[in-house]
This record gives sequence, C-alpha cells and structure tokens, in this order.
Amino acid sequence: MGRLGKEYKKGEIIARQGDKGSCMFVIQEGEVEAVAEAGGREFRLRTMGPNEIFGEMALFEKEIRTCTVRALGPTRILTIDKRNFLTGVHEDPSLALRIVKTMSHRIRDLTDRLAKYEEAT
Repeated sequence: MGRLGKEYKKGEIIARQGDKGSCMFVIQEGEVEAVAEAGGREFRLRTMGPNEIFGEMALFEKEIRTCTVRALGPTRILTIDKRNFLTGVHEDPSLALRIVKTMSHRIRDLTDRLAKYEEAT
C-alpha cells in the first residue's frame, strides 16, 4: 500500500496567505513554518512538526488563508477536507475537542505575543 500524504521539498509552499482554503493539513513528517506578510514584511508566526495541524480554520469559515505555510525541509503532509473531518468527528468526537484546544492555544499564544509587542512600543 502506498503512503498517504503529499511530499514537499524545502521552501515549497503548502498553503498561501490570501488563497481560499477548503481543507486542513496534518504534518506527517518534517517541519514547516507559518509566516504572515503585512506592510511588505514577513513575520514568522511559528514552526510546526510531526502530528501538528494547520489550516483548520478553513473547515469552519469560508475565508482566505491568514498565513503562508512552507516546508523547512523534506516534509510529508496529509490533507483533510471538511467531509472527511466531519466523518472523523462522528467516529471519534474527541477529535473536535483536540481541534478546539489547538485553536485556543494558538489564540492565547498570539494574544501573549501581541501584549509583549504593545509593551515594547
């Protein structure tokens, strides 16, 4: 049986800020970085590794991607669309809780970082 997921090379874009999203991603192998562009500058939001997810907001909103995610080296990514996500939640409701916890953690992290930035300016 073949391996699931798509392979990306170092520097390859997995999701681009401003594009419409319709799926989330699971990092199977490798490492990625999430960066946001504002005012002509690029800001690193975080790096992520195996078993971490990103792009999950696309499952809940019909909005554009808020950041660009690119591979930092050889990386394998599994894509999950809304239908497959809902099937997974039906089979294992704790999946939804894990997604909410991840989103909550990221909001708290960004809030803390914003507060530190405000203090410094």
